[in-house]
Amino acid sequence: MGLPDNVTDTKTEERPSPINDFSIVVATVNGTGSQTANLALLRAFFKMGIPVNGKNIFPSNIYGLPTWYHIRVSHEGYVARRHTSEILVAFNEATVYADVQNLPSGGVFVHNGDWRNIPQRDDIYTYAIPVNQFIRDTGMKGKLRDYITNMVYVGALAFLLDIPVAQIDESLNYHFKGRRKLVDPNMAVVQEAYDWAAVNWVKQDPYRVEPMNETEGMITITGNEAAALGAVFGGVTVAAWYPITPSTSLIDALNAYLSEMRQDPETGKATYAVVQAEDELAAIGMIIGAGWAGARAMTATSGPGISLMAEFAGLGYFAEVPAVIWDVQRVGPSTGLPTRTSQGDLIFTYYLGHGDTKNVILLPASVKECFEFGASAFDLADQLQTPVFVLSDLDLGMNNWMSEPFEYPAQPINRGKVLTAEEVTKGYGRYQDIDGDGIPYRTLPGNENPLAAWFARGTGHNAHAVYSERPEDWSSNMARIQRKFDTARGLVPAPVIDIVDDAEIGIIAYGTTQYAIDEARDRLAADGIATSFLRLRALPINDEVAAFVAQHKQVYVVELNRDGQLHTILQSELPELAAKMVSLAHLDGMPLTARWVMEELTGSN
Repeated sequence: MGLPDNVTDTKTEERPSPINDFSIVVATVNGTGSQTANLALLRAFFKMGIPVNGKNIFPSNIYGLPTWYHIRVSHEGYVARRHTSEILVAFNEATVYADVQNLPSGGVFVHNGDWRNIPQRDDIYTYAIPVNQFIRDTGMKGKLRDYITNMVYVGALAFLLDIPVAQIDESLNYHFKGRRKLVDPNMAVVQEAYDWAAVNWVKQDPYRVEPMNETEGMITITGNEAAALGAVFGGVTVAAWYPITPSTSLIDALNAYLSEMRQDPETGKATYAVVQAEDELAAIGMIIGAGWAGARAMTATSGPGISLMAEFAGLGYFAEVPAVIWDVQRVGPSTGLPTRTSQGDLIFTYYLGHGDTKNVILLPASVKECFEFGASAFDLADQLQTPVFVLSDLDLGMNNWMSEPFEYPAQPINRGKVLTAEEVTKGYGRYQDIDGDGIPYRTLPGNENPLAAWFARGTGHNAHAVYSERPEDWSSNMARIQRKFDTARGLVPAPVIDIVDDAEIGIIAYGTTQYAIDEARDRLAADGIATSFLRLRALPINDEVAAFVAQHKQVYVVELNRDGQLHTILQSELPELAAKMVSLAHLDGMPLTARWVMEELTGSN
């Protein structure tokens, strides 16, 4: 252990207090079971009442490459990734030199004491722990040895940061669902490492945690799990999919929830279908067919899967068939960075389908909205008779987030304009605009009225679904679909807007960039720079967006992609205000930081 002589204060401009306000990065090897250890730490902080967020930065292979887990504890409740981490747990010898270089002055370096070559810095606190000593005592070998090794740093951090060992036990008990035969050997290593550190280390760094009461009544859940649960409450009956990172866990969770809650009480048979298709093309074909038949159907995928779904999405748009497509975004193009986060699919999805196509898109920013949109996307799809896309991202979808418990949907399921046999009258036309909102009435297969039948086609048709190549039929039908899209502006979730009096600067963003922006705005306000914020929750936009832009001298559009895709869409839909909007786009595969937002807004980068 080394004490830096030249460090008297570890505070930085982002570092108001070392108590309950710092970040930890754990560097390990992918496939060695470190996630169990990391989640145990995360849950321990959470159960101590401290706001916390964890982000898993993992490689796209299964085993052997470096992985980093970022844990942020913040008494102020901030959950964005921080630009630097004050505490490094180095359990991957291959990356230790680079990892240590990223530590700020006054940071903490915890490493495996069995390594021979360790980078030296005189401005950080260094703690070494002899890992092999504890592992030999367990008698474990092979894969189990790798898994149990990670518990050494859990025990070491428990001592270093004042985490009660009982909280670690509770966390592991939760993780292993009360199976003490799994909990006990892990806890034995945790306790031994804790006891060793207590005897051999003299703590001299300032970082520690203290119990708070800021998480009482809250839950932790991933966005994919929340989306799956929302879909169940929204009435999903059919899901078809093909595995792809980072959306696979959404369908895994859906399958688990459905098997628990969707069994016929008399026969015990499932009242749902989850089908793994041969590819994404087949998956969306299945849900379009199911939607046409009246089922509430969904799929989940990511960018490469969306590419394969383009033709069927266009069919759903033009034949006006409801479906829900979750796109948990990752970095593209091509295979790109499959295990990194982005907002790179917005333009592609908005216009997905050849010809004149615009799709309805929901943009959740929290696990609570994943749950809410998981249900309401089906209502929108039924009401508008169209595929509805929900664009999440890897950060939101695969990582654990704190949330207030979800509320049971207040409104009954809305199936939209579906006619019963009694309601079908002579002259019924499937694509007639009776109400002037662009949304026609539909009938479902099985309707007993012989006048209810219609032919769903992707070719040109008139108001009665009869094949037609007449120019007036085509232009009339496309104009009606555009009216339906305009109707959607009043049905989709409205933006969340925070107007600050006298603020000349406005910020527009969507999704998980919100958390870096929230923190940056607080820091800027402390420096006397006022900003207003509009978080878009859906496309198409409504009049509130235009009013927000008009109200501010300059509006920055912040997003996680290279080309400023939302900025492009907003400029095209608000051309008279285009000059006011400035793109702040950034993509390196990592979640956005408050520091980046501040530097870009103030020009100090």
